[in-house]
Amino acid sequence: MSRLLLTAAGAALAAGPALAATGPFFSLGNTNFVVLIAFLVFVAILLYFKVPATLTGMLDKRAETIRSDLDEARALREEAQTVLAEFERKQKDVAEQAELIVEQAKRDAEAAAEQAKADLAASIERRIQAAEDQIASAEANAVAEVKNKAVNVAIAAAADVIAKNMSDQDASQMIDESIKTVDAKLH
Repeated sequence: MSRLLLTAAGAALAAGPALAATGPFFSLGNTNFVVLIAFLVFVAILLYFKVPATLTGMLDKRAETIRSDLDEARALREEAQTVLAEFERKQKDVAEQAELIVEQAKRDAEAAAEQAKADLAASIERRIQAAEDQIASAEANAVAEVKNKAVNVAIAAAADVIAKNMSDQDASQMIDESIKTVDAKLH
């Protein structure tokens, strides 16, 4: 700092307007000399109160703060990149899982459709079989009913024919034969 004072004093002495002033230079009447003295006193006060050291300390402190902020920003950036990479990896995993789920759902839907077709075919086959069984049963019932009617008609016709052609003696002989047949079968 003392170099600075010497340089400032030398510059003040070598200055053109200072030489142009009238009268002796080292006089309180010379404004240039008064300004030089004031400047030197001002610089001396700054040095006495250690203003340059304080300013340097403040600048160093500010530089350290900026350095720590930069380090923190760098760390945050690295952390953000790590989080971004992890997020992208998770997003890729989720996309793959979603694709697998969709494929599985398609396979399940196809299997369900095939099963539904098979179930429908089996149901239709059962209904056709049930309808055929009902038709066969109705046909058998109709045939049995027709046979019963035919037997009843034949019995009625035979009874009429027998009643017209049979005598009392033939009737009592038939009754006796029927009693013997029933007696033989019961015992």
